[in-house]
Amino acid sequence: MELSLNNITKKYGDKKVVNNVTTTMTPGVYGLLGANGAGKTTLMRMMTAILEPTSGEILFDKENIMKMGAEYRSILGYLPQDFGYYPNSSAKDFLLYIATLKGIPSKVAKIKAQELLDTIGLSDVANKKIKTYSGGMKQRLGIAQALLNDPQILILDEPTAGLDPKERVKFRNLISSLAQNRIVILSTHIVSDVEAIADKVFLMKYGQFVSEGTIQDLIDEVQGHVWELAINPKEADTWEEKMTVANLRREGNCTILRIISEESPSESAICIPATLEDLYLYHFPMERSKQ
Repeated sequence: MELSLNNITKKYGDKKVVNNVTTTMTPGVYGLLGANGAGKTTLMRMMTAILEPTSGEILFDKENIMKMGAEYRSILGYLPQDFGYYPNSSAKDFLLYIATLKGIPSKVAKIKAQELLDTIGLSDVANKKIKTYSGGMKQRLGIAQALLNDPQILILDEPTAGLDPKERVKFRNLISSLAQNRIVILSTHIVSDVEAIADKVFLMKYGQFVSEGTIQDLIDEVQGHVWELAINPKEADTWEEKMTVANLRREGNCTILRIISEESPSESAICIPATLEDLYLYHFPMERSKQ
C-alpha cells in the first residue's frame, strides 16, 4: 500500500498555497506539523480528492486518485477540522446515517457501528444526543465515522484541537492503535501530539515541506542551537524581544531561559539537548511571539 504525492502544487490566483510537495507514504502514522496558514488543510483536502491539484498528481498504488472516484472514497476515512453532525441525533443513529451515505449495507453497518462505539468508548452513551457530548467525545465520534468503511487511508485534520490534556492522550492512543495496517495522516500545530505517535513528521511552512524525517531526525537538525541561560528576572522581557525564548522558569532569585539560537546568546549560556518543539520554534519564531 502506497500513497505518493508527486510535485503537488495548489494555486489560488497568483498565490501558491501548496508549493511543489513530493513524498511517498506506506502504513504508519505521519505527522503534518505547521503553523496556521502553512497549507496543511489544503494539502489534506487534495489527499482526500476534494480539491484537485493545480499541477502534479497524487497516486494510490500508482493510480491517480482523481481518476479513481468512488473506488478511492471507499478506501478513505476523513475527519475534517470541523466535522458536521446533527446535534439532536444520537451517536448510534448518526453512524448509521453516515454508513448509508457511504453505501454500507444495513446489517453490516449495525455491526460496524456497535464495534466502533465500543472501540471509542461511547457504547454507554450511544443513544444520547450528540449535543450533550464533551469535545473529546465528539472528536472520538468523528474518528468513528471516518472508520466506518474500514479505510486503508485515514486523514485527520487538527483532531485534538480544543481537547483537554486527558482527552488528547486518549485520542492519541486511539489513533496509534489504528495505524498498524493503515496510512494515518495527522495534521496539527500541537507538537506534543505528533511527538507522541508519529513514525515520520513533515514540517510545513509557506506551502512547502521545510523538513521531514523521524522525530530523532528532526531533533538532530536543531541540536547545538538550544541554550539555557540564567538571568535577572527584570531582564526577561528584553531577552524575549531579541531572542526566540522557548521557555522560562524561576529558580530562586534567577529566571532560567530556554533560548533557540544559531549562536550562543551569552558567554554564560549552556548548550542543552533539543526537542521537537525547539525545532518548531526554530522554524516559526514569529508565530510564537504573536501568541
